[in-house]
Amino acid sequence: MKYCHYVTLNDGRRCVVRNAEASDAQKVLDVMQRTHVQTDFLRSYPNEIIIDADQERQYLVERLESTREIELVCVVDGVIVGSAGVEEVGTTSKVWHRAELGISVIERYWGNGIGGALVDACIACATAAEYSQLELQVVSDNARALALYTRRGFVEYGRNPRGFLSCVSGYQELVYMRRELDAPAARVGTEVAEG
Repeated sequence: MKYCHYVTLNDGRRCVVRNAEASDAQKVLDVMQRTHVQTDFLRSYPNEIIIDADQERQYLVERLESTREIELVCVVDGVIVGSAGVEEVGTTSKVWHRAELGISVIERYWGNGIGGALVDACIACATAAEYSQLELQVVSDNARALALYTRRGFVEYGRNPRGFLSCVSGYQELVYMRRELDAPAARVGTEVAEG
């Protein structure tokens, strides 16, 4: 799946949200490391990111070739400052309509509209890939993210009070959110056997 869109940020600068390419592998890993240091709201710690540049490069090639999954980056002044992706929940017929969204932005760039641009891109890509539901999880204390996702049409459908166990703050409650998309609700050509 291919994606490239230019956005004017809140501070007037222009950015591009585009596919992460194989040549971006080390820079994407660097952003992952940096964002995981800057917040306690992500799923893992920096030392738990155990892939190397070659593995990331292969992952990005697979995402570029995929028709249903994508990895995106946001580039400001030639620098990758955030990333986001859409992944299928599963490949079986019962969950074929569902995808998950993940996003991270370098702290220095928060408040400029980059998160919104990345979420909008993920919504567009998930719709183009014919998902009818896009899902995410967010720590309940992450007010900025909750507000962003709500503005983009995501609604809460449940909570897990012990979703994460942080070494900094203890148990973190996860809010499960979803957004319905204008896409087919079932895989075309799928037949269900009765009996």
